Amino acid sequence: MRKNFIASVAFLLASGTAVLADGASDGKVKIGILNDQSGVYADFGGKSSVEAAQMAVEDFGGKVLDAPIEIVDADHQNKPDIASNIARQWYDTEQVDAIMELTTSSVALAVQAIGKEKKKIDIVTGAATTDLTGKACSPYGFHWAYDTHALAVGTGGALVKQGGDSWFFLTADYAFGYSLEQQTSDFVKANGGNVVGSVRHPLASQDFSSFLLQAQSSGAKVVGLANAGLDTSNAIKQAAEFGITQGGQRLAALLFTLADVHGLGLEAAQGLTLTEGYYWNRDDESRAFGKKFFDRTGKMPNMIHAGTYSAVLQYLKAIQKAGTDETEAVAKQLHQMPVDDVFGRGGTVGPNGRMIHDMYLLQVKKPDESKEAWDYFNVLATIPGKDAYIDPAKSGCDLVK
Repeated sequence: MRKNFIASVAFLLASGTAVLADGASDGKVKIGILNDQSGVYADFGGKSSVEAAQMAVEDFGGKVLDAPIEIVDADHQNKPDIASNIARQWYDTEQVDAIMELTTSSVALAVQAIGKEKKKIDIVTGAATTDLTGKACSPYGFHWAYDTHALAVGTGGALVKQGGDSWFFLTADYAFGYSLEQQTSDFVKANGGNVVGSVRHPLASQDFSSFLLQAQSSGAKVVGLANAGLDTSNAIKQAAEFGITQGGQRLAALLFTLADVHGLGLEAAQGLTLTEGYYWNRDDESRAFGKKFFDRTGKMPNMIHAGTYSAVLQYLKAIQKAGTDETEAVAKQLHQMPVDDVFGRGGTVGPNGRMIHDMYLLQVKKPDESKEAWDYFNVLATIPGKDAYIDPAKSGCDLVK
């Protein structure tokens, strides 16, 4: 009888555990959008990424496995220590299941390390460094919208082919800038070009004069701006004051999005070549999403906004497919499920967490070419995902067999 009693208790406990493992573990699914909402990247992602995440929740139906879905957000101020404190608080005391967006590579790396430690999922759409799916990869970490390799292949590759075979870099002095400069330099050299020099500037610089003078005196055909957001816009404005393009040098904005072009204006941005993973005016489906987003935010989406929508939607689909929000089960589905939405058409996720999808080489229109508000780009080429992104086997991620 004692043996039968013990066996019965063990069965009931096992059954209870199985029941608890199904569905949402605490009666809800909570997603945190952590990004820059007040600094140089506020237009790049910011509150508009939060709105994109909310759109994904609404389009999914507001619930998953009969549990409500909640979006929370916070401003990390581009500081890894602040981001880390928020992430730990969200995970430890506020029942946040996954963190997404994570503009700024140093922030994304810090939060992904915490997610790895605590076995929590993060999906990065705002940061660019390939280290996220390389030496710093995590079984629970995913990189969604773009990365420095894709930008180097797109913008760097296009300019080298057009004769821009000597480069000087203005580089943001943190992980993202280093990675973007390195990836582009490697691509330039592999295609017969050379790098004649570089200079690093602090995040949120106001005065680029000394950096631009060094670029100008280098004689390089291309000045590569390995920065983003307001740093890139300010560098472009000040380059015009120094007559850099008038002197025959070309500016390569290596990370420049629709939001940045809008802020700078077509007059100043015309002719720039750039790479994005999404353009709202490319086809009917992207235009429909763009209009819906515009009605809520007053702006058209860039690849960070559309990528955040995609990441949230895919995460919810993975929970639905797994039948639980338990991390291991959801991460397994995220690695296995194809991505097919307005952003990641025909996308796949590699064993290193890199979502592989097509990128677009774009050129900013002249003011008289633009037919309507936010009609800023000509699509020069589609870059297949297999060409845009590093082969997972060569990424340096120790998860890849």
